This record gives sequence, C-alpha cells and structure tokens, in this order.
Amino acid sequence: MQLTVAIYRMTQTFPREEVYGLTSQIRRSAVSIPSNIAEGQGKLNTAEFRQFLGVARGSTCELQTQLEIARALKYGDARLVDEADGLSHEVGKMLFAMLASLKSTKH
Repeated sequence: MQLTVAIYRMTQTFPREEVYGLTSQIRRSAVSIPSNIAEGQGKLNTAEFRQFLGVARGSTCELQTQLEIARALKYGDARLVDEADGLSHEVGKMLFAMLASLKSTKH
C-alpha cells in the first residue's frame, strides 16, 4: 500500500495530457498489486492465493516498466520516481519470496 500511495503522490505532477494515458496506467498497475494480494488472501486455498500473487507480481513488473518510461520522458519529480521504483523492487522481492514459500507448501 505504501507503494501505491507513493505512486499517487509521484503522478500528481505529471502533465495534464497524460491523465488518461501514462498517469492512469501507472496508477492502475500500482492499485492492482495490493488489491490482488488482498483478494488472493481471501481465497480458500493456497493454489488460488499463489495465482493472485502471480498477478500482483506481473503488475509489479508492468509498473517498473512504466516508471522507466516516465523517467525517460522526465515526468514527475526524479526523487519521487526513484522512491517509487525502489519500493516497487522491494515489493517484487517480497512477492517472489511469498511465492517461493507457498510453492513448498502443499495445501
């Protein structure tokens, strides 16, 4: 959730013409990450939870790509982009670890 908040703060200064473009896409990717984790946690079995964690991991990769595009276009405050990128990599590592731990658990 901290990553999603950082993304919303970062994108507040993006150009107005990007409100329905990159801004919207970055925000949707960021919201998708904790939403899929929460939805997966609410499922009845480990296999479904792993599937939702995989979707969250995909959204994390998508977000990292979008942050690189924003950086290349010099959108937003560079410090905030770097912060969001760092958080996205932390989240990616956590998701990878969670998926690995669930892989060894058979429920």
